[in-house]
Amino acid sequence: KDFSLSNEKDAHASDSDENLERGNWSNKGDYLLSMVGYAVGLGNVWRFPYLTYQNGGGAFLIPYTLMLALAGLPLFFMECSLGQFASLGPISVWRILPLFQGVGITMVIISTFVAIYYNVIIAYALYYLFASFQKVLPWSDCFSWADNFCSKTRLVSDCNATLNEEIIHANYSFIISNNLTCINGTINYKPVQFPSEQYWNKVALQRLSGLDETGNIVWYLALCLLLSWMIVGAALFKGIKSSGKVVYFTALFPYVILLILLVRGATLEGALDGIEYYIGRQSNITKLMEAEVWKDAATQIFYSLSVAWGGLVALSSYNKFHNNCYSDAILVCVTNCATSVFAGFAIFSILGHMAFVSERPVSEVVDSGFDLAFVAYPEALSKLPVSPLWSFLFFFMLLLLGLDSQFATIETLTTTIQDIYPKVMKKLRIPVTLGVCILLFLLGLICVTQAGIYWVNLIDHFCAGWGILIAAVLEIIGIIYIYGGNRFIEDIEMMIGKKSRLFWLWWRMCWFFITPVLLMAILVWSLVTFSPPTYGSVLYPTWGTAVGWCMIIFCVIWIPVVAIIKIVKAEGNLCQRIVSCCRPAANWGPYLACHRGERYSHIIDPKKEKEHEIPTVSGFVY
Repeated sequence: KDFSLSNEKDAHASDSDENLERGNWSNKGDYLLSMVGYAVGLGNVWRFPYLTYQNGGGAFLIPYTLMLALAGLPLFFMECSLGQFASLGPISVWRILPLFQGVGITMVIISTFVAIYYNVIIAYALYYLFASFQKVLPWSDCFSWADNFCSKTRLVSDCNATLNEEIIHANYSFIISNNLTCINGTINYKPVQFPSEQYWNKVALQRLSGLDETGNIVWYLALCLLLSWMIVGAALFKGIKSSGKVVYFTALFPYVILLILLVRGATLEGALDGIEYYIGRQSNITKLMEAEVWKDAATQIFYSLSVAWGGLVALSSYNKFHNNCYSDAILVCVTNCATSVFAGFAIFSILGHMAFVSERPVSEVVDSGFDLAFVAYPEALSKLPVSPLWSFLFFFMLLLLGLDSQFATIETLTTTIQDIYPKVMKKLRIPVTLGVCILLFLLGLICVTQAGIYWVNLIDHFCAGWGILIAAVLEIIGIIYIYGGNRFIEDIEMMIGKKSRLFWLWWRMCWFFITPVLLMAILVWSLVTFSPPTYGSVLYPTWGTAVGWCMIIFCVIWIPVVAIIKIVKAEGNLCQRIVSCCRPAANWGPYLACHRGERYSHIIDPKKEKEHEIPTVSGFVY
């Protein structure tokens, strides 16, 4: 009899599942597309292309690929293997090393913060999606909401010109009235804002001057936020059984839209100039001599793959035990990076056309983050024939890219609840999932006030920054150096079969040395170069920065707190207690008895213990 199975199966488990308590993915496609959807997000579209342009064009792909192989893929493979081996979420999986259970708590709390503001960005995309259902895009011109600084074109203020063989400096009206010509390089332009920029600030956000002015809740953004949470809740009402089907559309259709945008962009005048700025002959190989380029490559890989957020462990925990997580990790990582490169062509081809039409250099129309997604690119799309169609497609793509990442993030939270309170989730999965969505919606309302964008930026600046790096560094140190890298490799071989020493040579090099060193370097660099948060030219008040520090402290404080609690509850002197907490818990191992073999034949039946308690005594000696 398999003692890890109960008579009562989970509401989202089916009779064909290997694990009737927790359930499994219906098929491999559900898992792979969920992983691709989780890893491929907004950053692939609005951050990677800009980084490539900024860091030497095509030359940037060299450090990017190296960092994928040295930092991204090893961590990705480790987390997938960890979740699949134990069939547990990001907190309970730390039965492997009870002293470090706080790392899992940190991952889940950070994912919670990110889920709050990430759905606000999805709400922005929904608002622009609905705004695209108009014959004339509302940001295509300076309409009634615009002020005197709004202009579709740059307005010349003054310049140098030649008059009677003398060079003079005069305002532009004088130059025009006297039929003079400005000397190249001497033209000064009036400070103007393009319609898309003013629409974003004045209409979409109703943005106030800073964090000090909260203002009112922007009702249409609040409704879009509610709709986005309703979509997430509906997709997850049966857990992985329902979300695994939804991702066939949300993960795949963005590629169709990217292809359509690329084909359309490639046919426009000026597209070649944009692509050359992105990855063509503008490439600067000498940029590789700058440390900043390598730091940007490593950071982009790290955040793009979503490692150390807990989601990879949670999604992989629903795999069947003998699934080939090695090939899955490589496939998802390569797909993620290829998507980033592909998206760059679609983005820069249309930005190149915008530069051509507005008679500006490409460098002046390129941006990243919010300014790319909600200012620069909408401005470029508004200049195309049938602009509402292209605008609809672009924001629909952003919506889908955001949603499938959000699905995985919320699944991470519900998986954590399931591992701690399995009986509750068996009976009340749908109410619990809806409760999580409602709670996070209410917490997110501050992000749809007139100062909401400042809160979104603040949470992103602190919580999605080096807190994740701390978790990643401790994760790899704990598993490889304390639990034991060779022991972990033997665990993986129980799932995917015995491999040769040559096969593991690369992974040992990365896990034992290269990846920890790289992560430490990125963490130290991030701390040294840390700067107070700003939104454009707006500085945050001191209390706002303090709130940011409180958020990140709240996220990481659980690492030492849980470690101290574990040590206090252990038996023996201080040294014995620490050693005890550095050994796997008595119930660490494969979830099902049929997979434990001789190595884990001694494992304690998890039904005999409370699921939320991890023993502080040593389980066994390896």
